[in-house]
Amino acid sequence: MQETWRWFGPNDPISLEKIRQAGATGIVTSLHHIPTGQAWTEAEVTKRKQEIERAGLQWAVVESIPLHNDIKLRTGNYIAQIENYKQSIRAVGAAGVHTVCYNFMPVVDWTRTNLSYRLANNAQALRFEMTDFAAYDIHILQRPGALQSYSPEVIARAEERFAAMSEEEKALLEKNIIAGLPGGEGSYDREGVRAAIEAFIQLGEERFRENLILFLEEVIPVAEEAGINMCIHPDDPPFSLFGLPRVVSTADDARIIFKRVPSPNNGLTLCAGSFGARGDNDLVAIAREFGPQVHFVHLRNVKREADGSFYESDHLDGDNDMVGLMSALLDEENRRKREGRSDWQIPMRPDHGHLLADEIGQPGVNPGYSYLGRLKGLAELRGVLVALETIRNRNI
Repeated sequence: MQETWRWFGPNDPISLEKIRQAGATGIVTSLHHIPTGQAWTEAEVTKRKQEIERAGLQWAVVESIPLHNDIKLRTGNYIAQIENYKQSIRAVGAAGVHTVCYNFMPVVDWTRTNLSYRLANNAQALRFEMTDFAAYDIHILQRPGALQSYSPEVIARAEERFAAMSEEEKALLEKNIIAGLPGGEGSYDREGVRAAIEAFIQLGEERFRENLILFLEEVIPVAEEAGINMCIHPDDPPFSLFGLPRVVSTADDARIIFKRVPSPNNGLTLCAGSFGARGDNDLVAIAREFGPQVHFVHLRNVKREADGSFYESDHLDGDNDMVGLMSALLDEENRRKREGRSDWQIPMRPDHGHLLADEIGQPGVNPGYSYLGRLKGLAELRGVLVALETIRNRNI
């Protein structure tokens, strides 16, 4: 597998030099300065690619070309937005980058309630706490119908939690949920998020899923021509938030996407932490079933709780079978080699990382994207890869 690293461009506090020192060879990045919905140009893509290559690295994956809400809702100027997306794909392909990760999450991108959850060793992790999320939804956002989204037990805990919150805690919780996290597609104020939520709820799950299929039917033929592997990222977390429709949360969801738009260029970002946040998703089985269409992998682990809460654990110490998943992915790479596929190597990145040591309290560290935490995660994952490959070579 190709070891890659997410980089947020020239303003990222972690330089390309530091990434190369971490041992990664591929960069996962985007053109973050271009607003969502605006077409990328070949000149802009080439400029970023050359910057990466001057540092001795390869631009391995675009993560991501974000989708405008007009496309997801098929409202407003969505036809022009889709045409802009096609132009962006062509520009990426012309520059020689061949993998594009994207998501189809409504309103909120990846969502956490606590960005500095303290672990037993005093490191800090990202956490999604269902009680806190419900407290925000019911008592702060005051979304119509919110009470119907939670069990009586969660509602009771949320009421108690809200009553104990200071104004500062309420403001921080709202910021964590709706103000946008690194790599997300924007932020909202309270009134804006209410309006956006209502639009998607009115759309409903089946129509939302159909909008995804209609988008892919337009875009995948362009990706085929441009030599681009499109890989959709699962919902994070993989269940409904704010009563919103979710259409990339389970293996069944993936089956529908690949059945409706059959193409080797229509693929999956296998995010272990996203799929793995629900216990009924078997990561190893997902990797084996959809292996030919896995174009990119996020390796991250979680500790799950019964009510849907979870926190991001050490990469090799969680509820997900990381070793089994990586073994299945290596099997897929070997299968591709036998087929003679030029894209046999699957790019992976250590997804998120704990805040450790001197980085704790430092300004400017992107939540989940610390240097030391990801360096630790990449080293652990690299050790698993070396061990698995050594065992395979000895058994040949």
